[in-house]
Amino acid sequence: MNNSSVLKKSPLFSGITPEEIQTMLTCLSAVEKKYAKGTLIFRQGEAVNRMGLVLSGYIHILKEDFWGNRTILSDITPSQMFAESFACTHTQNITVSVLAVEPTTVLFIDIGQILNTCTPSCVFHSRIIRNLLSILAGKNIMLTGKIEHITKRTTREKLLSYLSAESMKVGSSSFQIPFNRQQLAEYLAVDRSAMSMELSKLQQEGFLTYQKNSFHLNDTFH
Repeated sequence: MNNSSVLKKSPLFSGITPEEIQTMLTCLSAVEKKYAKGTLIFRQGEAVNRMGLVLSGYIHILKEDFWGNRTILSDITPSQMFAESFACTHTQNITVSVLAVEPTTVLFIDIGQILNTCTPSCVFHSRIIRNLLSILAGKNIMLTGKIEHITKRTTREKLLSYLSAESMKVGSSSFQIPFNRQQLAEYLAVDRSAMSMELSKLQQEGFLTYQKNSFHLNDTFH
């Protein structure tokens, strides 16, 4: 595997040198797999015992109802992880689907090899456990933020809540979002047509300007 730069950026390997990471990959029974665009990496209801780390590409975590309607729960980019919570439980099948939005390479890691410490020579093990706990806590905070958006009463309020959070995340009134219109509607759990109409109204009223996935929020409205 020659993905040292991506692995070094991963929060899972924070504080661990590239050389130590390569040593750990064998310890963690890491396996690399490639997926074509549109492929389901995990399907809702499957048993999962490995977590994934995206080496290249882009994936969506999806929730599908009985009729096939999708809601995007999160997007995962290179160096980020997915399915770690389900892999940790061992008892619960995954309740979401994981979709490769574009050609994607994933490094799968045996969660048991992290939670069960190995030989004393593996001095990095306690560090990676701390990193995993930090990741789980961070994702819990992120999902709390999403709940704040989607529990707003109207499409307008959901949009403004989400766009405001994205602006504050990067510390700028100009920013890009990782979704196209359909994906944004699925993420906010709203109708795409109604959302597009609301975006047009917000632009006409001077709250914001946008082009494709680039946005600028105006600070003249309070």
